Amino acid sequence: MKLPSMVYSNGMAAATQTAFGGLNHTFGAGDGELYHMENLTGAYAPLLASRPPRWKLRTLAQPGGMFARGALCWVEQEGFWYDGEKKGTVSQGEKSFAALGPYLLIWPDKAYYNTQTGEFGSLEARWTGVGVSFQNGTIYEQEAKANTIQAAGVAWEDYFRKGDAVTISGCTTHPENNKSLIIRDIQGDKLAFYEYSFALNGEKGDEAYTEEGEVCITRTLPDLDFVCENENRVWGCKGNTIYASKLGDPFNWNVFDGLATDSYAVDSGSAGAFTGCVSYLGYPIFFKEDHIYKVYGTMPSNFQIMGTSTLGVMEGCENSLAVAGEVLFYVSRVGVMAYSGGIPQCVSTPLGPQRLHRAAAGADGLRYYLSAQVGDGTWSLLVYDTQTKLWHREDETQATQFAFSGGNLHLLNHLGEIWLVGDVENPPEEAEREKQVAWVAEFADFTDGSPDKKGIARLQVRLEVEEGGQVQAWVQVDSDGVWLPMGQPIGPTPKRSFQLPMVIRRGDHYRLKFTGTGGCKIYSITRERYGGSAYNATPGRK
Repeated sequence: MKLPSMVYSNGMAAATQTAFGGLNHTFGAGDGELYHMENLTGAYAPLLASRPPRWKLRTLAQPGGMFARGALCWVEQEGFWYDGEKKGTVSQGEKSFAALGPYLLIWPDKAYYNTQTGEFGSLEARWTGVGVSFQNGTIYEQEAKANTIQAAGVAWEDYFRKGDAVTISGCTTHPENNKSLIIRDIQGDKLAFYEYSFALNGEKGDEAYTEEGEVCITRTLPDLDFVCENENRVWGCKGNTIYASKLGDPFNWNVFDGLATDSYAVDSGSAGAFTGCVSYLGYPIFFKEDHIYKVYGTMPSNFQIMGTSTLGVMEGCENSLAVAGEVLFYVSRVGVMAYSGGIPQCVSTPLGPQRLHRAAAGADGLRYYLSAQVGDGTWSLLVYDTQTKLWHREDETQATQFAFSGGNLHLLNHLGEIWLVGDVENPPEEAEREKQVAWVAEFADFTDGSPDKKGIARLQVRLEVEEGGQVQAWVQVDSDGVWLPMGQPIGPTPKRSFQLPMVIRRGDHYRLKFTGTGGCKIYSITRERYGGSAYNATPGRK
């Protein structure tokens, strides 16, 4: 019977680790870094700690999106909800949101909700009717020629406002009156425009007439894929075009008076459609997959679109745009990018070579929460801490949108569930606390700086485990796929050290893993190890 060789005292060595790295799912991961993890957090760095429980707020049926401005709002089925109350009706499907002053804006429905008055309605307006008279009138209390539309009994203020840009159509007697104009005044059932805006009857063109058919007057908005607010304007993009609303007025996108308050529109000129937009550092910024466009200037007359050929937002990842630690993060074709106004830098190398898709993200101020699908079809909820520069993985949550409201970060997942994530402060009474969290911390290969074989004689762990939780340590040698337990599970305990004995065979490398449930913080790990000779490193030798 072959007995194991005796290990002499001078062959023993110990290494203590008190600072733990984050996720490093690459072959270059070193001692102390974690190759795989579930439900860990970097909030207590440099400790190794399980994440705090989440709080489930509610479950939505057929969710269409979530947003926060003043209070949390969302779309459920065909309803728009604000602060827990239904405020209006929208179409089903995914929405884009923006806010300007008291207005919450919803695309593609082009709807709005006024948080001050409680009014819900459409940003667009339309009136259709017969018996429309084109005539002389007044403007600014002065007589004016060929400037007025009258529809008897119509209260135009129910449809339009002074300063609205409207399009007139349906005129057959004088087709040249089919045009776009700006309303200068509303006088009961009369709309007043600039003098000589219309063609009238008579040799001198100053005789009123009435259109025989139906006339349509509309205020329209462009169809937008992505929207944001910047410097008291709503900005958006569609295809290859950038749009901006009239200053302080989300209802008007076609006012071109030559004033500083005008609307704005411009084509970018480069190939491909826009993939996202955001307001950052006081500028509206628009993204394509291979371009970033920043809009400089304070008014339409001096707006300048400056483009940079660099990695932009990947198609389908427009919801990955979020600011954490004053840095803008988003998902590109090569990974997660950090953008501070110059050339973006990739920060996702530790996540491994697999590409990310269908990403959505949010931030709690200093941490960037990212939910994305990886190449094998699975999902990961990842957290990047802008202070420690470390990544941590939580679980397989598939989030569609995030929103920060009431001091907490809200997550909407594909099942329609709204969760409070991260360090939750003062959860609402109706929120349901998540049950004990199961977590895993698997370290990368330990080689201890030696190409020879080595082994672990004992593991000493200093930790604390909250009530109801427990921790188990495991070891694996030479990546053989077999995890061997080290000692017994450790139950609830205050902060203290535990020695975990384990006699194992030596190997080229070994891995450690901790699994557990409930709250746990690991303060240090001391590995007592012994080494072998180069001869004993021959393949197949024990």
